[in-house]
Amino acid sequence: MPVLINTKIDALLEATSRSFYPTLKYLPKKIRGQIGLLYLLARVADTIADSKHGETEILAKLLSDYNDVAQGKSTILPDFNQLAEIQENENEAELLRNVKDVVDGLSVYDDDDKNRILECLDIIVGGQLLDLERFGTAKEGGEISALSSEDELDDYAFRVAGCVGVFWSKMSLAHLMSLSSEKEKQFIEKGIRFGKALQMINILRDIPEDLRFGRCYIPEKSLSEHDLVPNDLMDSTNIDSFRPLYDSYLDLTNEHLAAAVEYIRMLPEKQFRLKASCMLPVLIGQRTVTLLRSGNILNSEERIKVTRNEIKSYARKLLRALFIPGGVRRLLEKNKDTGA
Repeated sequence: MPVLINTKIDALLEATSRSFYPTLKYLPKKIRGQIGLLYLLARVADTIADSKHGETEILAKLLSDYNDVAQGKSTILPDFNQLAEIQENENEAELLRNVKDVVDGLSVYDDDDKNRILECLDIIVGGQLLDLERFGTAKEGGEISALSSEDELDDYAFRVAGCVGVFWSKMSLAHLMSLSSEKEKQFIEKGIRFGKALQMINILRDIPEDLRFGRCYIPEKSLSEHDLVPNDLMDSTNIDSFRPLYDSYLDLTNEHLAAAVEYIRMLPEKQFRLKASCMLPVLIGQRTVTLLRSGNILNSEERIKVTRNEIKSYARKLLRALFIPGGVRRLLEKNKDTGA
């Protein structure tokens, strides 16, 4: 049974993740399955919460009931077939049709690993429930609501991604490396910032898409300090007024990415696979920030993202850097400075 479950999970992972699956392949086998499973469990929750149709209360209940089954508080898994039918992304629809296989994947791991996975999933689901409470169902053309403060933005970034940095760090410490208690604390703190960096990139890249469905993750208070309101971000000609605030978020993201680089430096030299799996998202993240600085993010026609070919190029550069003394450091520094 475990082999069948893992085969199904691997196929779902490859289908649902354009950018994460290459990273997953680099991971050491001791933690690859657990991290891949958490990704899928979280992706199920994200697909439920982001469904473009359905009442907020219904989606919130489906999300809570799903989490209760995963956490072992219930044995009655919701029927996701109707929700699967309305998905625009066929891979996400297929994921919803196979939720039982994803949840059953937990049975492969011991209690310690299972608890680490479920602790992180619970925080993620809590963040998504809060999102539904704040914004309601993602309906195109609806009234735009915004986060109110920088504290809310930072809390959101932790709930949906920073907590994954905690999980990743705990898995590494449990299976691949050891640190003193003081360095463990630093390692986890940098892991949180690693996760926040990747989430900030998602937020800053997806502003037009989020606005289209009534969601603004740029805090209302910060916008008002620049004489802007959320609806102003729907007009691409407002980019000059928005740019100073937007650039400040890109600066913050770069600070988080710098913490991610420090995180990588704390990994044991011999953990080549672990280093590679951490480096690839940092390289892609640095490149994305560079692209976001030069483009007009408010123009919904100007989709800014790192291409598949660029990702493959980074993977090749990374493999070379891992086997050259000082190669990792030079690659990260060059990419930070040039974004290429």
